Amino acid sequence: MKKLHLAAMILAGMTFGMPTTGAYAAQGKTSCGSASWYALKSRTASGEMMNPAAMTAAHKTLPIGTKVKVTNLKNSKSVVVRINDRGPFVRGRLIDLSKGAAQKLGFIGAGHARVQIEPADGSGCLLYTSDAADDTPCV
Repeated sequence: MKKLHLAAMILAGMTFGMPTTGAYAAQGKTSCGSASWYALKSRTASGEMMNPAAMTAAHKTLPIGTKVKVTNLKNSKSVVVRINDRGPFVRGRLIDLSKGAAQKLGFIGAGHARVQIEPADGSGCLLYTSDAADDTPCV
Protein backbone atom coordinates (compact mmCIF):
# COMPACT_ATOMS: atom_id res chain seq x y z
CA MET A 1 0.00 0.00 0.00
CA LYS A 2 2.84 2.41 0.85
CA LYS A 3 4.48 1.75 -2.52
CA LEU A 4 1.22 2.51 -4.32
CA HIS A 5 0.81 5.76 -2.35
CA LEU A 6 4.40 6.81 -3.09
CA ALA A 7 3.99 6.03 -6.79
CA ALA A 8 0.80 8.10 -6.89
CA MET A 9 2.56 11.06 -5.24
CA ILE A 10 5.47 10.89 -7.71
CA LEU A 11 3.07 10.67 -10.66
CA ALA A 12 1.08 13.64 -9.33
CA GLY A 13 4.27 15.65 -8.97
CA MET A 14 5.31 14.89 -12.54
CA THR A 15 1.83 15.59 -13.88
CA PHE A 16 1.10 18.82 -12.04
CA GLY A 17 4.62 20.27 -11.93
CA MET A 18 5.12 19.80 -8.20
CA PRO A 19 8.65 19.05 -7.06
CA THR A 20 9.56 15.49 -6.18
CA THR A 21 12.50 14.49 -3.99
CA GLY A 22 15.78 15.44 -5.63
CA ALA A 23 14.11 17.08 -8.64
CA TYR A 24 14.88 20.67 -7.69
CA ALA A 25 17.88 22.39 -6.18
CA ALA A 26 18.02 25.79 -4.52
CA GLN A 27 19.89 28.16 -6.82
CA GLY A 28 20.05 31.28 -4.66
CA LYS A 29 18.15 34.50 -4.34
CA THR A 30 17.95 35.61 -7.95
CA SER A 31 18.65 34.52 -11.48
CA CYS A 32 19.17 36.57 -14.62
CA GLY A 33 18.55 35.69 -18.24
CA SER A 34 16.60 36.43 -21.37
CA ALA A 35 12.81 36.75 -21.34
CA SER A 36 10.38 36.74 -24.24
CA TRP A 37 6.60 36.99 -24.40
CA TYR A 38 3.78 34.97 -25.91
CA ALA A 39 0.03 35.36 -26.39
CA LEU A 40 -1.49 32.05 -27.44
CA LYS A 41 -5.10 30.99 -27.00
CA SER A 42 -4.45 27.47 -25.77
CA ARG A 43 -4.28 25.47 -22.55
CA THR A 44 -1.27 25.95 -20.32
CA ALA A 45 0.56 23.21 -18.45
CA SER A 46 -1.60 24.05 -15.42
CA GLY A 47 -4.73 23.18 -17.41
CA GLU A 48 -6.10 26.71 -17.57
CA MET A 49 -6.61 28.67 -20.77
CA MET A 50 -3.80 31.08 -21.61
CA ASN A 51 -4.90 34.64 -20.92
CA PRO A 52 -2.54 37.06 -22.69
CA ALA A 53 -3.62 39.91 -20.38
CA ALA A 54 -2.94 37.99 -17.14
CA MET A 55 0.27 38.28 -15.13
CA THR A 56 1.50 34.76 -15.87
CA ALA A 57 4.61 33.09 -17.22
CA ALA A 58 6.16 29.86 -18.44
CA HIS A 59 9.29 28.41 -16.85
CA LYS A 60 10.95 25.08 -17.53
CA THR A 61 11.22 23.83 -13.95
CA LEU A 62 9.74 26.21 -11.37
CA PRO A 63 6.70 24.55 -9.78
CA ILE A 64 3.34 25.51 -11.27
CA GLY A 65 1.78 28.18 -9.05
CA THR A 66 5.10 29.75 -8.00
CA LYS A 67 5.02 33.54 -7.95
CA VAL A 68 8.15 35.38 -9.03
CA LYS A 69 9.08 39.02 -9.34
CA VAL A 70 10.48 39.75 -12.80
CA THR A 71 12.53 42.92 -13.32
CA ASN A 72 13.54 44.31 -16.71
CA LEU A 73 17.23 45.13 -16.20
CA LYS A 74 17.19 47.83 -18.90
CA ASN A 75 14.47 50.03 -17.36
CA SER A 76 14.08 48.62 -13.80
CA LYS A 77 10.34 47.99 -14.26
CA SER A 78 9.04 45.00 -12.25
CA VAL A 79 5.97 42.78 -12.21
CA VAL A 80 4.92 39.74 -10.17
CA VAL A 81 3.84 36.78 -12.29
CA ARG A 82 2.50 33.32 -11.52
CA ILE A 83 4.09 30.32 -13.25
CA ASN A 84 1.28 28.47 -15.02
CA ASP A 85 3.00 26.99 -18.06
CA ARG A 86 6.14 25.19 -19.24
CA GLY A 87 8.75 26.74 -21.52
CA PRO A 88 10.44 28.60 -23.01
CA PHE A 89 11.54 26.16 -25.66
CA VAL A 90 14.08 28.48 -27.29
CA ARG A 91 17.67 27.89 -26.21
CA GLY A 92 19.05 30.70 -24.08
CA ARG A 93 15.67 31.88 -22.74
CA LEU A 94 14.99 31.82 -19.00
CA ILE A 95 11.27 32.70 -18.91
CA ASP A 96 8.34 33.35 -21.27
CA LEU A 97 5.96 36.03 -20.06
CA SER A 98 2.37 36.74 -20.99
CA LYS A 99 1.88 39.70 -23.31
CA GLY A 100 0.36 41.67 -20.43
CA ALA A 101 3.42 41.13 -18.22
CA ALA A 102 5.79 42.01 -21.07
CA GLN A 103 3.80 45.20 -21.71
CA LYS A 104 4.18 46.27 -18.07
CA LEU A 105 7.91 45.52 -18.31
CA GLY A 106 8.16 47.62 -21.50
CA PHE A 107 9.52 45.17 -24.05
CA ILE A 108 6.61 44.31 -26.35
CA GLY A 109 8.27 45.97 -29.34
CA ALA A 110 11.69 44.43 -28.75
CA GLY A 111 10.22 40.96 -28.22
CA HIS A 112 12.77 40.01 -25.56
CA ALA A 113 14.66 41.57 -22.67
CA ARG A 114 17.30 40.70 -20.10
CA VAL A 115 15.51 40.17 -16.79
CA GLN A 116 16.11 39.19 -13.21
CA ILE A 117 13.75 36.77 -11.49
CA GLU A 118 13.43 36.42 -7.73
CA PRO A 119 10.87 34.94 -5.36
CA ALA A 120 7.85 37.18 -4.89
CA ASP A 121 7.29 35.90 -1.36
CA GLY A 122 10.58 37.23 0.00
CA SER A 123 11.80 33.74 0.91
CA GLY A 124 15.17 34.37 -0.65
CA CYS A 125 15.34 31.17 -2.71
CA LEU A 126 13.96 30.00 -6.02
CA LEU A 127 13.65 26.24 -6.25
CA TYR A 128 14.44 24.84 -9.66
CA THR A 129 16.98 23.08 -11.76
CA SER A 130 18.67 25.23 -14.33
CA ASP A 131 20.18 24.92 -17.76
CA ALA A 132 23.39 26.93 -17.53
CA ALA A 133 22.79 28.33 -21.01
CA ASP A 134 19.47 29.86 -19.95
CA ASP A 135 20.31 31.71 -16.76
CA THR A 136 23.24 33.32 -15.05
CA PRO A 137 23.79 34.63 -11.53
CA CYS A 138 22.88 38.28 -11.09
CA VAL A 139 25.72 40.50 -9.99
